[in-house]
Amino acid sequence: MTETELKVATRRLLLAALMAFVVTTGAEAQAYRDTTLAPSVRARAMVKELTLDEKISLMMNASPAIPRLGIRQYEWWNEALHGVGRSGLATVFPQCIGMAASFDDALLLKVFTAVSDEARAKNNQYRLAGRTKRYQGLTFWTPNVNIFRDPRWGRGQETYGEDPYLTSVMGMAVVRGLQGPAGARHDKLHACAKHYAVHSGPEWSRHTFNAEQIAPRDLWETYLPAFKALVQKAGVQEVMCAYNRYEGDPCCGSNRLLQQILRDEWGYKGIVVSDCGAINDIFIPGRHATEPDSAHAASKAVYAGTDLECGGSYASLRQAVAQGLVTEERIDQSVERLLTARYALGEMDGTTEWDALPLTVVDSREHRALALQMARESVVLLQNRNGLLPLSRNQKIALAGPNLNDSTMQWGNYNGHPSHTVTLGMAMSQRLPVVATDADADVVVFAGGISPRLEGEEMRVSEPGFKGGDRTCIELPEAQLQQLRELKAAGRRIVFVNFSGSALALPDVAELADAIVQAWYPGQAGGEAVAQVLFGEYNPAGRLPVTFYRSTDQLPDFEDYSMRGRTYRYMTEEPLYPFGYGLSYTSFRYGPATVSGETISTATPVTVNIPVTNTGNRDGEEVVQLYVSRPGDTDGPQRTLRAFRRVAVAKGQTVTVSFTLTPETVEWFDTATNTVRPLPGDYDILFGGSSRLSDLHRLRLTCQPAQK
Repeated sequence: MTETELKVATRRLLLAALMAFVVTTGAEAQAYRDTTLAPSVRARAMVKELTLDEKISLMMNASPAIPRLGIRQYEWWNEALHGVGRSGLATVFPQCIGMAASFDDALLLKVFTAVSDEARAKNNQYRLAGRTKRYQGLTFWTPNVNIFRDPRWGRGQETYGEDPYLTSVMGMAVVRGLQGPAGARHDKLHACAKHYAVHSGPEWSRHTFNAEQIAPRDLWETYLPAFKALVQKAGVQEVMCAYNRYEGDPCCGSNRLLQQILRDEWGYKGIVVSDCGAINDIFIPGRHATEPDSAHAASKAVYAGTDLECGGSYASLRQAVAQGLVTEERIDQSVERLLTARYALGEMDGTTEWDALPLTVVDSREHRALALQMARESVVLLQNRNGLLPLSRNQKIALAGPNLNDSTMQWGNYNGHPSHTVTLGMAMSQRLPVVATDADADVVVFAGGISPRLEGEEMRVSEPGFKGGDRTCIELPEAQLQQLRELKAAGRRIVFVNFSGSALALPDVAELADAIVQAWYPGQAGGEAVAQVLFGEYNPAGRLPVTFYRSTDQLPDFEDYSMRGRTYRYMTEEPLYPFGYGLSYTSFRYGPATVSGETISTATPVTVNIPVTNTGNRDGEEVVQLYVSRPGDTDGPQRTLRAFRRVAVAKGQTVTVSFTLTPETVEWFDTATNTVRPLPGDYDILFGGSSRLSDLHRLRLTCQPAQK
């Protein structure tokens, strides 16, 4: 080949390479428009097209449109705690703590499938207007899977109770119901596990509180299991970092929580979003103030792994990049996660398989029936002295109490607005031809308790016994006790219906009242559900997801996050009503259990078969609970829930309830490695109708996990 021919060939090769580069890069640039590609591929391509300022704008909850690239305006903040919240008409289900009392995760899955139907239907309408405002998008900041470690915490009503396993199981049902079936072309919605981590009050110190002295055992056995389950088993798409500090670092800037544990150990690939204003807390004087200004705070949060801010501090990321505090490459990682989520939802594609959901599903007959069913299942019968309940319509029944006709009390917090709410007063009046007076009544139904206007998130409340949304004491307000004393002195038999989002200390009420019913904040159908229970139209089977203590004196210091003395797992005193407790209008007997073996291993799980007989004269439901304890472990939980099942048993019939025990069932804290894993050795398997030892039967099994 001559020199001239060589030059021509070289030019041709260079031209071909250049053309290939142009074609390839052009194809890559347009990949974000290709709906056949994976969301992550499209997101990666889109990031390359964005300017730095555009990227930063997408990292805040109120994300603007970028028309030149087809990116729509989007608002990330939406709520669906127990129904679509803060967005007008919606079916309002019982508050979460009440739904936890159902011990029915299958029903909870149906509830949140209904919630996601309503949410998508609403979003379909909002999108027609071309813009999503706050509380109109597809990303819902629920469930709250913090452990309800202390009944004084005002936001405990938003959780699924004090037990890590119950919280995990119920939380996973919420996530699956919201996010929709696996294998769908587009995700139905995205759920968010919050508030990560070690966060359960007090409300009044959450912007300054440092959860510093947390024992590894408490961290791994109590505070983190639900988050881990939602990430690894339910595929939750968002995690919200909490307001408080953990070991000196604000949670939204904690490399330990967000990188080492969440992403590295658990393999989380989704979005981390800050609680609202939490980035501000990192630098504002008088709060955490661990960083000098907004740019440093935002950089710390981004490097720790907080992709999305609820707030406006991330606007300072442009300044942070200029100062060398954070790199654009690190910002790219967060933006890619955010765009991946939006493509997975089909939010920028125009059409999805969920577009056909009509607005008529909102507040539909089926959803109203579901709200009633969940409200019924949430009711817990705590006391029924001399069989006063169920009531007869022939009795002279008077109605009293501050919560008798308070409809908004029943909605809890973070709520939607139902088309109609049935209060207890309304439901009782429909059943009584003449409502009796206190003077001539045989029985007084007293609707007492407290209100979500007193307990909740960082509230401006300073009534006696309440502080900033929390409580300073858990006793019933004295005014109500005085009314009950007067009724008792007048010779009235009393049914006390307690409406609350948390446990109250009720020993005085237990003396004064013949029957006690725990109704929680039961949603739009709550009054009807309680009335059905009171008159025996529905046989109650709810169980307590929290311990009911005898008094405030039984509680450790509210700001002490050690689990010593807390909840049924660690308290040594006798509570008034234990976790898992609840009465029925029938009775159940547990027969001797049979087991398929004595050693639990990876290769050979053990099946425990438990016969449960309805020995009464009514059909009913029993919540069969299985607990595990490790003999000789004096520092660990006395027993801890590891399985449960709500079963219907007809009168005179026996149902066999089977549980399969695997090494995961007996995972325990290993003090040698500070990890939770199946430890070899003996375990006590306890089963029965509550966590109280006298209600439990015992088996001894051995665990022999596979050797690594």
